Amino acid sequence: MLAAPPFSTSRISLLALSLLWLVCPAVVRGQSVSGPADTAPLTLEGDLASQMVDGLDRFLLGQIAAEAASRPERLALDLTSAEALQKSLEPQRQRLAKILGTTDARLPFTAPEIIAPAGEGSAVAAGVTFSVFAVRWPVLGDPSPQGQGLASIVAEGLLLEPAGTAKAAVVVIPDAGQTPEQLAGLQPGLEPAQQTARLLAESGCRVMVPAVVSRQREKRLNRADLTQREYLHRAAFELGRTLAGYEVQTVLSLVDWYSRDPARLPIGVYGHGEGGMEALFAAALDTRIQVCGVSGFFGPREQSWREPIERNFFGLLRHFGAAELAALTAPRNLLVIPEAGPVVVLEGNGGAPAELRSPDAVAAAAELQRAKAMLGSHAGGLQLLTAANRSEVAGWTGTFLQQLAGASAVTAVSPLRAEAALATRTEGRERRLIQQIDRHTQLLLRESPFVRDAFMSRLDYSSVEAYQKSTEAYREVFRKDVIGEFELPLLPFNAKSRKSWETDLWTGHEVVLDVFPDVMAYGVLLLPKDLKPGERRPVVVCQHGLEGRPTDVFLNDNPAYHDFAAKLCERGFITFSPQNPYIFTDRFRTLQRKAQPLGKTLFSMIVPQHQQIVNWLKTQPFVDDSRIAFYGLSYGGKSAMRIPALVTDYCLSICSADFNEWVLKNASTRHNFTYMWTGEYEIFEWDLGSTFNYAEMAALICPRPFMVERGHFDGVGTDDWVGYEYGKVRHLYAAKLKIGERTEIEWFVGPHTINGVGTYQFLHRHLNWPERK
Repeated sequence: MLAAPPFSTSRISLLALSLLWLVCPAVVRGQSVSGPADTAPLTLEGDLASQMVDGLDRFLLGQIAAEAASRPERLALDLTSAEALQKSLEPQRQRLAKILGTTDARLPFTAPEIIAPAGEGSAVAAGVTFSVFAVRWPVLGDPSPQGQGLASIVAEGLLLEPAGTAKAAVVVIPDAGQTPEQLAGLQPGLEPAQQTARLLAESGCRVMVPAVVSRQREKRLNRADLTQREYLHRAAFELGRTLAGYEVQTVLSLVDWYSRDPARLPIGVYGHGEGGMEALFAAALDTRIQVCGVSGFFGPREQSWREPIERNFFGLLRHFGAAELAALTAPRNLLVIPEAGPVVVLEGNGGAPAELRSPDAVAAAAELQRAKAMLGSHAGGLQLLTAANRSEVAGWTGTFLQQLAGASAVTAVSPLRAEAALATRTEGRERRLIQQIDRHTQLLLRESPFVRDAFMSRLDYSSVEAYQKSTEAYREVFRKDVIGEFELPLLPFNAKSRKSWETDLWTGHEVVLDVFPDVMAYGVLLLPKDLKPGERRPVVVCQHGLEGRPTDVFLNDNPAYHDFAAKLCERGFITFSPQNPYIFTDRFRTLQRKAQPLGKTLFSMIVPQHQQIVNWLKTQPFVDDSRIAFYGLSYGGKSAMRIPALVTDYCLSICSADFNEWVLKNASTRHNFTYMWTGEYEIFEWDLGSTFNYAEMAALICPRPFMVERGHFDGVGTDDWVGYEYGKVRHLYAAKLKIGERTEIEWFVGPHTINGVGTYQFLHRHLNWPERK
């Protein structure tokens, strides 16, 4: 027998097979794709979610600093003349009014109404040179068409009227820890030299002191423990208003009244702490205010995210620090008064943790100098007072009064006698004020569907193509004005991965991608083991909810998720489970606090993370880049409404355990399932009431397929409100665009959970992937 040649056919085949094993093992073994392509080894250790949140924090602090440096350029002052300066400032005043929510028309009134029962004297206190009256006056009307002219907010406070002819008209604004009576010298709590209203009245000024909402805390429906100010902030913010804006409107309503006086008295505002902030806002907005005194507030605003959340003004820091606000008062007189401000520490307990620190004198001086540098020769009215401007008797009012009316402050204070009626006429004042602001926001809430209908009226329903084209302008509004966009290029992927899980049916790979400097995307890719090389399959991005992690959606049968990412993978889909940053309670909520003053939100970072994830998935050889879907539960359901509206590479979206009449869910004080009573203080989004509820967000997803998964016993809402909002979506798809097959809602008997019946069928149908027998 001949020996086999050294390279027989069998040996050649064996050698070829060995070479193929080395070059392309998956082909030879007949196994699935082994993992993601073109990634470096992932060597990061520790909690990657925590590292992500830390990076986002660094990123936001850097953005705050960058915005501060670029603000003067955006202010775009024209210094060529006084007239040119005022013309260049007018658009900035309009922008500030929008940020503060002071755009509602105020009600005119002839004079404040003195609160005095029949048969009693009108004054509640009297001195030698002035009298004190408890008064009220209308500020804002009912926002509904049927209620035009009816007073919705009626302010209350004290009027201090001099015995002789008034020299000037002043509004003195208390801090939230002060009462009008303290500033008038009628209640203990302030030193005589701090009783600004009394001192100005003694000096011959007509003085109005409006009551402001206090920081008193109260348990809400036995749930979140909120200050009165945070409670009112929540609904107001969702509806495009702010509590400070309401209080500034109160001040400006008094400026309106003063301006109608034939005597044409010079008008000034003076405030301390919260009142100092609102005095600065008022003077920046209204050129009729000739002198503004700011006490216990002025200084850099880049740390405002630490302060009580009602100071969280959407987009303010992008355009206005204290220096820019000071510039808006030019060439009028702005007096920065170096009085110690309120020091307050608020523990969370369901509300937003916060602290107020007294302004630093050196930092305040530097901020005022920054304003002077911007204004050049127009900065003559800006002045930082010193100890030389303070008198032992008249405090800081001497310089204020000299600049306002050319008059001198008192050198001695006369006795002041309070009447017994003072207590009865001011009793319940704060409760009335809170109820009226609450009522006004609830009236705005009731009107908001009509406002949104008008806002969305430019959509074109003549064809699906025309509709898609008409949504682009709205998508830009949503991207830039509601969610907020960091106009930064995405970094190269710098993708890293490691295989961390394996079952009989799939392998799980951790993936990390670069997004922005200090911002990474992190998630878990599940690949079916029957995925063959060269095959392209649809992907379902499976999004966890609040305080969740990627593993929650594919390991250990979490009762909310039921391993839906793994189950979908077992049905043949590729799945990717991102880590969204809403984790670690106050750590992530503080990210929202830092983002919102920039006109940004948590989703300003989540959206580019998802865009980067989708961009990377589309590079993978096993992904069909036209079939990448989104499916999220709870906070992941919130993501399902916002992310696919902007990341249009998602070919469909499923919102589970979240879809709602979202504006009502946030702002209603009538329903017990709303966020008005809970610890999610970051959840409120600026002015959704006038722009995008969930039906309007779904309109940006349309004409792509969209589905809602709703458990009848899910406490996030009630079936009637879910059905009400979804009915608008159904009408858009089925009636207006004739594509009703692309949307549906599944109702099931169950709680806040993935049901995984109708939604799975929806995915198979619209991703064109057959169900396995």
